[in-house]
Formats: sequence, C-alpha cells, structure tokens
Amino acid sequence: MSQLRPPQHSAAVGQESPSPSTAELLSRLSDELSTLVRDELRLARVEATEKAKQTGIGAGLFSAAGLLALYGVGVLVATAILALALVMDAWLAALIVGVVILAAAGVAALLGRKRIQETGAPVPTRAIENVKADVDAVKHARDH
Repeated sequence: MSQLRPPQHSAAVGQESPSPSTAELLSRLSDELSTLVRDELRLARVEATEKAKQTGIGAGLFSAAGLLALYGVGVLVATAILALALVMDAWLAALIVGVVILAAAGVAALLGRKRIQETGAPVPTRAIENVKADVDAVKHARDH
C-alpha cells in the first residue's frame, strides 16, 4: 500500500505561497461559522434585552395607572366631594368626582397598553433575518 503524502513545495524567496489546502479552507470555514454564530447570538441577546426593557417600561406605566387610581380615589374623592357638596347634593358631588378619577385611570391604562403593544413580542427579529440571510448565502456559495 502506498501512503499519500502532501505535495512538497519548494518555496523560494520571492515566490508566492501556494494556495491553501482543502483542510485549511475547511478549518477557516469552521472558524468563520463559529464566529458568525457567536455574533448572531450576541445580536439576538441585545435585541431581546432591548425589547424586554421597552415591555418593562410599558408594564411600569400600566402599574402606575393602577397606583394613581388607588391614591386618587383616597385623596381626591374626599376633597372634591366636600368641595362640591357646598354647591350641590353630596351624592351628586361624589358621582362627578368618581367619574373623573376613573376616566384619568382609563387614559393611563390605555397609554401603558399601547406602549406594551408597540414593542411586540420579545423575539430577536433582526438576528433571525441575519441568520436566514447567512443560510441563503451559504446555500448559494455551495451551488457555485
């Protein structure tokens, strides 16, 4: 049995180095793919963190709406009812104040809900698109 030996190149000074071997190219490809996957995962993590942050802000606003409604009921109801009771029946004063407070809470709740909906699901869409483009590029390169 004959043993396969790599071709021997005599590299003289001033001559160009031979083109890389298939093994070297495969090694480079492996390294490049590894780097690409790490970079895409890093991008996905950054994107998911940003979306989670925006969702957290929306949830905070929504929570603030509930807290404002609670304190508003406690403080303003008593003050407004007492002030309005000077010029109208106490029951009517209480009704007017209650409706105004609930309307303000509704506006805050709608703003919080809108903020949460604007951020969408915490899916790293840019990273997914980049991975799809990378897969397409590898497929096309393989075909050529």
